[in-house]
Parts: sequence; structure tokens; C-alpha cells
Amino acid sequence: MENIKATRMELLKLKRQAKTAQRGYKLLKEKRDGLMKKFMEIIRQTKSQRNLLEEKLSFASKKFVLSTSNMFSGEVEEMFSLPSSKISIDVKTQNIMSVWIPKFQRFIGGDVKCYSDFSSPLGMGESLNSFWDALELMIDLAGNEHSCRLLSYEIEKTRRRVNALEYVIIPETKRKIKFITSKLDEQERSEKIVRMKIKEMIA
Repeated sequence: MENIKATRMELLKLKRQAKTAQRGYKLLKEKRDGLMKKFMEIIRQTKSQRNLLEEKLSFASKKFVLSTSNMFSGEVEEMFSLPSSKISIDVKTQNIMSVWIPKFQRFIGGDVKCYSDFSSPLGMGESLNSFWDALELMIDLAGNEHSCRLLSYEIEKTRRRVNALEYVIIPETKRKIKFITSKLDEQERSEKIVRMKIKEMIA
């Protein structure tokens, strides 16, 4: 505390700093709590999507293997040599407490079936539809997982700031205020004693 100026100007400055720090601490805590709430919401959604994706991929893979088990690899490649469907993705962003998270919008055109029903094995259509559903889920899942990463970085950064304010900046500022207040009180008592002695001497 030796480098602190024990003046009323310094005391006022520190009190303003303490007030600002308290206000910042409250706002950052609210931000951290809001980010955590959104993070947990997306985590639950992501977990549900991942479980559904694994189910669809497992079902589609089994169906595809069973459907093409009696075909040569060249025949399978020939079936899908002229794709008739297209998918495009547009990425937009959403601001959540200063964190810009991606929102994928998918546009699907054409028919997933690019082969003749007469030349295709049974179960192929069911398999492809399940793969297509899985693709849509993958896109949504990719957006949510990236959002979780971005939110986790911001939560950690906010948490460090909250801790710095709570355990370092605010306590240190309060100690300085207490020190200066004590010094000023001591000076005031000394000045009061001096004035009383002067009055006695004059009397």
C-alpha cells in the first residue's frame, strides 16, 4: 500500500472504480449464466441429434449392404453415376450475447432416386431415403457442435473475467479504499488534536 496516495481525490477515484467493477461483475455474471443456459440447451439438442443420426446411419448401412449383396461393385457405381439431386447450404449467423453462432440453411433439389425401379434391388429406396435424412441431420449437427465450441470459449473467457473481478480487482480496490479512509481519518484526528492544542495555547 506504500504507493497509494492517501488523498480524497484518490479515494473518490477508487470508489468510482469499485462501483464500475461491481456493475461489470453483475453484468458478466448474468452473461455467463445466460451463455451456460443456451450452451446446455444446444448440448441436449446435439446429443439427441447424434443418437438419431447414428440410428439412421446404422439402419441405412444395413439396408444398403443387404440390397447390394448380390450386385458387383461396378453395377452399384453405374446405378449412381448420374445423380439427379443437389444440395446447397447457406450459412447465416445468430448473435447470442456477443457470440455469433452459425445457422445452416439447406436447400435440396431433385430426386434422391437416380436409377430405374426395374433395375434396382429391393430396399434400395428405403436405404437411400435414410441416408438422405442422415445427411440433413449431419448438417444440423455440424452447426450445433460448432456453436457449442464457440459458446464454450466465450463461457470460459467470461468465467475468467468474473473470477478476476470477484477475487482480485474488487477485493484489492476495497482494501485500497479502506487503507486511504483509515489514513484520512488518522490525518483528521491529528489535525483536530493540533487545533485543540493551538486553542489551548491561545487561551
